Amino acid sequence: MGAGVVQGGGGGRRRRRSRSGGARPMSEINVTPFVDVMLVLLIIFMVAAPLMTVGVPVELPKTAANALPSEQEEPLAVTITAEGRVMVMTTEVPEADLVNRLRAIAAEREGDRVFLRADGGVSYAQVVQVMGALNRAGFSNIGLVTDAGGPRLDGTAPAAGN
Repeated sequence: MGAGVVQGGGGGRRRRRSRSGGARPMSEINVTPFVDVMLVLLIIFMVAAPLMTVGVPVELPKTAANALPSEQEEPLAVTITAEGRVMVMTTEVPEADLVNRLRAIAAEREGDRVFLRADGGVSYAQVVQVMGALNRAGFSNIGLVTDAGGPRLDGTAPAAGN
């Protein structure tokens, strides 16, 4: 990827002399490896970007908690929107049908992990009711999803990157 040196002349042929004499520096940069790496990175980001979000926009509350480690199976995401609608992944589910729908999903899954996302304006009572429905359906490993960088109760300011 840098400049190289081109040797003058060939095997048994007549040698031509360049104006400078012997070897001359090559002034071209080989960009092919650079382009190959950039295309591979582009493909990786194009495939990975849609997998990072669930797709239901909510304004998550901010906390100082650390993120949970990731797993092999994609965790189930249940979202409570600002309007109070309950979404399982990206599908809206009526609250009366929530437990039955979650039981059907639990029968098909290996793990019992579920991430509960709730808008910051949703009442605590509704969040707890959805957590109770998750528990009745067989999901006992419930993680509450928040945004990092929120207030800390020990009086210290959040770190710059959070």
